[in-house]
Amino acid sequence: QVQLVESGGGSVQPGGSLRLSCAASGRLYSFGTMAWYRQAPGKEREEVARITLFGRTTYLESVKVRFTISRANAESTVFLQMNNLKPEDTAVYYCNGLLNGVETWGQGTQVTVSS
Repeated sequence: QVQLVESGGGSVQPGGSLRLSCAASGRLYSFGTMAWYRQAPGKEREEVARITLFGRTTYLESVKVRFTISRANAESTVFLQMNNLKPEDTAVYYCNGLLNGVETWGQGTQVTVSS
């Protein structure tokens, strides 16, 4: 059974930075397109950033320039570098991806931006 495990969330002040990691584990033979989503209280889950196997990226308009998604295929890991964080970035962040051709979700990690 394959799974995704996120880490790196926490609390920061506005303008601060965090780096989220998402590692795939289990009997993995295919590590495809990966993405980060977030869900704030009372709001729908939204896609923040996406990266294909070959590194093509897309971003939610509100995080462009501030966030960077990347991946390390040899380690089956995807990252989200978040800079200049704003209070509106507060949410639970979820890793999502195609593992062995099956859409898989991580358990989520809380990011809180507050002064």
